[in-house]
Amino acid sequence: MSNYKNTETALIHGGISIDERTGAVNVPIYQTSTYKQDGLGKMRGYEYSRTGNPTREALEALIRDLEGGYAGFAFGSGMAALTAVLSLLHSGDRVLISSNVYGGTFRLLSKVFDHFGFTYTIADTEHPDVYESQITADVKAVIIESPANPLMTVTNIKAVAEVSHRHGLLVIVDNTFMTPYLQKPLELGADIVVHSATKYLGGHSDVVSGLAVVNSKELAEKIAFIQNSTGGVLGPFDSFLLIRGIKTLAVRMDRHVENAKTVANFFSKHKAVKNIYYPGLKSDKGYETNQKQAKNGGAMISFELHENYDINTFFESLELVSLAESLGGVESLVCHPATMTHASIPADIRKKVGITDGLIRLSVGIENVEDIIADIEQAIAKSERK
Repeated sequence: MSNYKNTETALIHGGISIDERTGAVNVPIYQTSTYKQDGLGKMRGYEYSRTGNPTREALEALIRDLEGGYAGFAFGSGMAALTAVLSLLHSGDRVLISSNVYGGTFRLLSKVFDHFGFTYTIADTEHPDVYESQITADVKAVIIESPANPLMTVTNIKAVAEVSHRHGLLVIVDNTFMTPYLQKPLELGADIVVHSATKYLGGHSDVVSGLAVVNSKELAEKIAFIQNSTGGVLGPFDSFLLIRGIKTLAVRMDRHVENAKTVANFFSKHKAVKNIYYPGLKSDKGYETNQKQAKNGGAMISFELHENYDINTFFESLELVSLAESLGGVESLVCHPATMTHASIPADIRKKVGITDGLIRLSVGIENVEDIIADIEQAIAKSERK
């Protein structure tokens, strides 16, 4: 990244962008499981593709450069990346998490790592002073999403990182919603950044993948050991697809965000919309903080309709926008967090943090924004109870 002043250029030319052996301007798909050795201990840089693969290495170098970290790592999914990161911790350790996070993160902590005596607490990362009061002796790390999934809650990453480091905590930021094009958590003080690269980085809903970037040699050595030992690596073909997706991230995100701003303004004026959550609106409580640490508000919007609108009818009436899991692809998608992405979170906890049964999450695609709005508008009209 130091070779490129602008992220738009680094997206295309960062990391290992050319195959040194052939000069190919796209790193080839090295679809091999193992590598010939010239003698005992005489390797040509690679021995086994779980340990290292040239295509995956190019991707890992690229995300390292984009996030401005020491090293990058590619995994078979975002959850595999987070699992590797959390494997840095030990039995008896506690992790703090933002008040609303992806349901898969909650499930991983509450249903998997709890078996190993590893605990978590939901913390108020919106307010650094309150957050600090929730740090106890057994807390070793914090997981931040900003904006958080699905209520778009904004955390002051720099402030929380400063508080966390005073207490010796590892700061982990899920940057999936923003990508390194819009926000760079390591520059704000984070120690580790993770991505569900399935989303905006891939961008075309055709690859499941995860990435992690660390800010030090010590963390890099530990994650590399965990990655190789547990084996949840990303394959060469999927690594190739992800590199290809990342090359167009800037132009895609610009269109995503432009559309999202227009859709958010539409929602803010619509009589059917009771609440809207989007940090790109000046009326949003996280707007000022988000403006200081991110390029803009991103392209994820959550909203609630008034009680006289039936959300089931709304979902069934959509024609252009698809009801589906995931986000960040070129196509617009909606989901119902309470029964889809966040169903693994118990109902009482969802209610406590504000994930209501009426909440709708929208991933704004890059279609013509007039078509997106027209589809949403007709679905809202059909869902009104007469």
